[in-house]
Amino acid sequence: MTPILTVEYSCKSGDVEFKEESVPLHSPEELFAYVAPGGGCESIPNEVSEVNMMFLPPAHPNTQNPISDRHATLQLGIVILSGPLSEIAQTANEIIDKAGRGELSDGFLTIIGAG
Repeated sequence: MTPILTVEYSCKSGDVEFKEESVPLHSPEELFAYVAPGGGCESIPNEVSEVNMMFLPPAHPNTQNPISDRHATLQLGIVILSGPLSEIAQTANEIIDKAGRGELSDGFLTIIGAG
């Protein structure tokens, strides 16, 4: 299965920046399992200053609505989501929905500035 998303963590100490290897995710379900309570997001070290979530381009371009494949960026706290506009919009809606239902970990809510 081809990844649809990579997650990269970075930390800064003075003028030195450290980047964690990218973690590939294969589905939105994997992402939301990670940011759910008990999903592992709480183990992100406090030193992390930025989390980049990069959605990969779609395997097949949207010929009916090409704007859906345009690159977009959304920043929530220290989390930066980038990739096709349709993926960013859908993920943002899911974050709002899951936050309202209590399906996101306190750690994730904190790093997106909602906790």
